[in-house]
Amino acid sequence: MEKSIILPNYEHCILNLITSILKNYNVETKHKSLESMDNILNNKYKNVVFIILDGMGEHILEKVSPAGYFRKKEIDCITSVYPSTTTAALTTYYSGKPPYETGWIAWSQYFKEYGRDIDMLSHRESYTSRDLKNARINVFDTIVKYKSVFEQIEEALPNIKAYEITPSYSDKRAKRSIRADSIDEIIMNIETLCKNPDEKFILAYCDNPDGLLHKFGTDSEEVKEFIENTERKIEDMCKNLTEDTVVIISADHGHKDINKAYSILDYPEIQKCLISLPSLESRVVTFWVKEDMKEEFVKNFNKNFENDFWLMTKEEFLEKNMLGFGKKHPKIDDFIGNYIALSISDSIIKLENYLTEGKKLKKSTHCGLTKEEMEVPVIIIKK
Repeated sequence: MEKSIILPNYEHCILNLITSILKNYNVETKHKSLESMDNILNNKYKNVVFIILDGMGEHILEKVSPAGYFRKKEIDCITSVYPSTTTAALTTYYSGKPPYETGWIAWSQYFKEYGRDIDMLSHRESYTSRDLKNARINVFDTIVKYKSVFEQIEEALPNIKAYEITPSYSDKRAKRSIRADSIDEIIMNIETLCKNPDEKFILAYCDNPDGLLHKFGTDSEEVKEFIENTERKIEDMCKNLTEDTVVIISADHGHKDINKAYSILDYPEIQKCLISLPSLESRVVTFWVKEDMKEEFVKNFNKNFENDFWLMTKEEFLEKNMLGFGKKHPKIDDFIGNYIALSISDSIIKLENYLTEGKKLKKSTHCGLTKEEMEVPVIIIKK
């Protein structure tokens, strides 16, 4: 590819970061840990606090707070998994496995069991936003279910208490689940938990700056203000923590400002090649193409989008280990069509049909292969 892209590095990515944490608690895993993180955790802290700030990529920090508290405490820069999106990345953190093993790939995935594209995190139909009701089988309780890192840690070391702190709308993944809808509430709960005498692991997820980035873009004052305020609040929190506590801060992915939006509905020469609607996300789009029209599809797609998207066959995509390594989830072949397009620029392809418009356009988003989306910091705060 002529454009500068960052491929996921499954020996130096967010999977390796969470593997280091699992390794610290004697959880058996086949994945490599992160050496920079192992060196920190060798001290065997009583409280290991892991804060995920959604969307706070390496290049967001460089842009809005280049000399701030987080950059001063940064020890490493790693890649996200691919796709560089919350569905895949957050599930990697929650499971200790790559998308290849979990089957959690992108926001919207096609389930043949329902004959529908389903939004993975909200459990709604992708095109109509209807709730899943009266299903004879719940795919999230069965087909794409995984064992959480909280359960893995407590099974390996029963004396450890594993907590999650998440927004009130989130699914519960831990036995000890605490709801917090702002960075202030997250900090308050971390401070309270760390005062308890028990040995513990705390994973806290904040859905900003991602929400602000989507709405206002990477250059916005809103994003800058959030990160600077969060730096100050976490610095104040850490001053009051004891020496037996370590705070790890990272992200699931970064962000890229969007300047172009396409719709497949405007390209009948591509539409006629398709068996069904495209799926996944606007910056990683999979297509089910008619067997006798593959050559025509590739020609027409590349004629229109070659400068914006890297088109691969499913075989090429999987051979490059874009989703990672391990035991292949049985649904991978269902979720990915015979072609997949990966964004390498500042554009999106809207997922929509003639009955429903695509989701509202966002000023900034993720899921592509640019460095802005793929690189995230590893920040360590300890005494």
